[in-house]
Amino acid sequence: MNTNTKNRNIEYTACPSCGSSEISKKFSAKDYTVSSEHFEVWHCAQCEIRFTQHIPVEEEVGAYYQSEEYISHSNTSKGLVNRLYQTVRNLTLKQKRNWVQKVSGRDSGKILDIGCGTGEFLSTMKAARWETLGLEPDPSARAQAQNNHGLQVHEQDHLFDLSKANFDIISMWHVLEHVHRLHPYLDQIQEVLKPEGRLIIAVPNYQSKDADIYQEHWAAYDVPRHLYHFSPKGMEMLLEAHGFELVQKKLMPFDSFYVSMLSEKYKHGNSRLFAAFISGLKSWMQGRRDVNRSSSVIYLAKKKA
Repeated sequence: MNTNTKNRNIEYTACPSCGSSEISKKFSAKDYTVSSEHFEVWHCAQCEIRFTQHIPVEEEVGAYYQSEEYISHSNTSKGLVNRLYQTVRNLTLKQKRNWVQKVSGRDSGKILDIGCGTGEFLSTMKAARWETLGLEPDPSARAQAQNNHGLQVHEQDHLFDLSKANFDIISMWHVLEHVHRLHPYLDQIQEVLKPEGRLIIAVPNYQSKDADIYQEHWAAYDVPRHLYHFSPKGMEMLLEAHGFELVQKKLMPFDSFYVSMLSEKYKHGNSRLFAAFISGLKSWMQGRRDVNRSSSVIYLAKKKA
């Protein structure tokens, strides 16, 4: 992959996913959470993935996560949007557990959650008698997961210390878009997943209706923390390139409403609840008709035979 790291920022000269040189700038987006800086979002004509240009190098990106507004690390319930996020998350944890058990064909097993945050999902799986392991780069989030839920959580690079064919389920809930070393991570996931195991990846979808509505104000661009902005075509190509076969795509039903609330705040200075609800509803309805247009997509994959 061709990149330059001048001034400790990464400049891509080819698509970081498929390697194509058919890339071009689409627009600039603002970091509304931490820095108020603007970052360019570029598009790959080959795989249709978009990516954030001039991102901080991996060793320095941590500064862009240092905000109480970044809920997956802080677990804050301050503010209406974050309180709603907490409520919806609690509703969906059981749904996630049931779906994991259904797609794995197992009532219990061994699960690795990469980017486990403060540990709520893994805690739910642990309560269902699954053997759990979490990976999380943020030390504060790791501490909360360990102290609040008694979970075993390591730094993210512990992934490369794990033994082969070790897990029945590997999950990444809104995590892959944050990973600098995209291809080495997917290669290692291929190694540590059992032959009959399943990989679950949930990511925002810039081809959704809510992304169309809000354009550069769409909250799920979340620059520069989101390094990549996936399309269904691009994700399928990426999985294929790393020895995975796509089994199923599934929408995340509440994401369009949460993202629309944040996007309204970014675009207009307040959450404008009614307008956000209408945008979220339009996106949810379109996602129900066509999962490729939903706000976030869950991809279920298995190893190629």
